[in-house]
Amino acid sequence: MSIWQTASWQNMLIASWQSEEYFIIEQNVATSSLRDDTVEMNHGEDIQKIYVEKRSVSLWEYGLFVIGFKGELDEDTMDSLQELCAEEKCLFLQIETIDYFMQPLSLEKGENSREGWVNKYYKKFIPPYTALIDLTQSEEQILAAMKPKGRYNIKVARKKWVVVEQVDSHIWNITKFYALMSETTARDSFAGNSLEYYKIFLESLDNAQMFFAYHDGEIIAAGIFVTQGDVMTYYYGASSNHKRNLMAPYLLQWTAIEHAIKRWCRIYDFLGVAGDNEKNSSLAWVTDFKMKLSPQKTLVSESRLYINKKWKYMLISLLRKLKK
Repeated sequence: MSIWQTASWQNMLIASWQSEEYFIIEQNVATSSLRDDTVEMNHGEDIQKIYVEKRSVSLWEYGLFVIGFKGELDEDTMDSLQELCAEEKCLFLQIETIDYFMQPLSLEKGENSREGWVNKYYKKFIPPYTALIDLTQSEEQILAAMKPKGRYNIKVARKKWVVVEQVDSHIWNITKFYALMSETTARDSFAGNSLEYYKIFLESLDNAQMFFAYHDGEIIAAGIFVTQGDVMTYYYGASSNHKRNLMAPYLLQWTAIEHAIKRWCRIYDFLGVAGDNEKNSSLAWVTDFKMKLSPQKTLVSESRLYINKKWKYMLISLLRKLKK
């Protein structure tokens, strides 16, 4: 299962006031299907749990979100999701897939068509494109696949005596991370989260880890990573305005990659880069950094939207466009 399809993630969202509540829809899985930790045995049957978030959206309306779903939804499950949307009187239902071996979804007429669904989203939580590293390779192969500048910057950080360590989630360390993140958001002009949010994030998720990069005792880069199954995801990163020539973020990433290999992970996910045709993407400023370390830009997430209240959705969509 993906990190987004876990009870701990759902509880973290509620604790941080991002969602109101969540629901669980159960889907029977054919015994011939590939099995992983998304599937539980229930009285001899294979059952897949699907977590559905309920979030406030606009004009006193709510939306249902199935984020980070792996696999296929059968017709009975789709019916159950639409029934839940109607019962909760929600504006819409959004499904976002996560698939590192992407098979593009289709809602064209034919076998996969379903009335009322469109290939779009209200708000995207998983960036469609990301940079990936195949951790089944040797460290030498991973380094060789990086761009020369990526390998060079890792060496620079080492030569300049940058040291990277995993740290615990004590409030003092979270406060230090938040201070560095505030510096980063001010410099790069993007919105960050509150100190309380990072505290809840790290305390709620047992599989979240935090790393600091030091130089002469000063924290000059930091990152928060989440390991779920055989995937490690780079979730949040921050760096100081000082000593940027030491290239600490590159060594921080390489240390996290080494950590993931030791934990038998198979995929390292940088969680989002701009697509080739997304010149105005909010991820444009980090894409160059991530792509120096990964040779792979991959489509991993697509979205489906079922609109339950069409006229209200049209009004809200118009108001959102006017605000831009």
